[in-house]
Amino acid sequence: MFISVRAQGLSPLTPDRKDTAIMTQRALIVGLGIAGMASAMSLKKAGWEPVIVERAPERRTGGYFIGLQDAGKHAAERLGVLPGIHIRTPEASPNWHMTKDGGRVRVAGFADQPTRPATLLRGDIEEGLWNGVDGQVEIRFGTSPVAIVERADGVDVTLDTKDGSSTIERFDLVIGADGLRFTVRKLVFGPQEKFMHSLDAVICAYQVEEQMETFRQRDGVILNQDKRSLWVFPLQDHTPTAFFAYRTKDVDAQFERPAVETLRDVFADMEPHSIVEEALEDLSNAPDYLFDSVHTVEMDRWHKGRVVLVGDSAWCLTLFSGMGATAGLMGGQQLGEALAAQNGNVPAALKSWEGACAPTLKNSARPCGSNRRCSCHRTGFSSSCADWSCASAGVISRSFQQCISRR
Repeated sequence: MFISVRAQGLSPLTPDRKDTAIMTQRALIVGLGIAGMASAMSLKKAGWEPVIVERAPERRTGGYFIGLQDAGKHAAERLGVLPGIHIRTPEASPNWHMTKDGGRVRVAGFADQPTRPATLLRGDIEEGLWNGVDGQVEIRFGTSPVAIVERADGVDVTLDTKDGSSTIERFDLVIGADGLRFTVRKLVFGPQEKFMHSLDAVICAYQVEEQMETFRQRDGVILNQDKRSLWVFPLQDHTPTAFFAYRTKDVDAQFERPAVETLRDVFADMEPHSIVEEALEDLSNAPDYLFDSVHTVEMDRWHKGRVVLVGDSAWCLTLFSGMGATAGLMGGQQLGEALAAQNGNVPAALKSWEGACAPTLKNSARPCGSNRRCSCHRTGFSSSCADWSCASAGVISRSFQQCISRR
């Protein structure tokens, strides 16, 4: 293995940094997702030199249906990328709850929340952010941190690449935006099981080849029975996203077989079964899908010294929340503004940033049913809830709430 030490003005391992005040501060951002790119853009605007490392060999595109709340739109606007984000909210989009005998009952859908979120694909937000960082920020693919050591005036990070080389570089700040189960939190804060908490649920999300038979392109379709749900989320000018969700007492066992086989067993007796089978047939042909267990992340603090976590690494709100993309944009955008407000004073900026973000995001991270101040803890119907942390959670129907809430 080749090991080198990268110089940036001064040697990264040189302890004497008398000219720090006039040097551009460097930040390592781990992860090229929504939170990572939002952080990079915001830090760049604040006068920092961000460097993004991404373990994948190239940028991932595509993705499935997500929501973007007003706070996320505001953050994107502050970053200057909102006009470049393609919104796909269908106009006049009815949502149909299917009864066992094939009947249809019109109900509230995701976009019918009081907050009226925009609907789009994850890749739509990432494309807008990518256009903001491409050519403006150094990005290294196939690169991951394997060691993070804080010094008196910086953080030494060992970076390994896919070709087997390794470098040690010094940064003024390290931002972990690498997702639910990845590296920075484990290296700096401790083992994953210390912070990850299972909701005893499994989801599968993917793009269907075409809308379900007998439904219009703009229709939403909902099946809910016995703590199992199948949602078909409509999108403007794009095929819908199918979203399976169910509760289980043995999460690990769900991943012993291919996703389509597991789901076919779990949803075998759900009616009307023709819709389930149509969705599963599309899954068997899907080039890309997400099949995963559902967790939240709960941490007392999101920063330690000069290392900070942003996005799912810090506060994973789960796919059920409808707030993940919004929170990632908010967290990254506000981090850069906090650093600018504190004139690059990292400890003061991180304390200020976390103090401003934590009350909102930590409240939103709780499953809806755990919020006993909220009326939907009693009714199970969060779209009628006036409490922000619940109304913005993206849990729409009573049956879906029953599927995921921990009572």
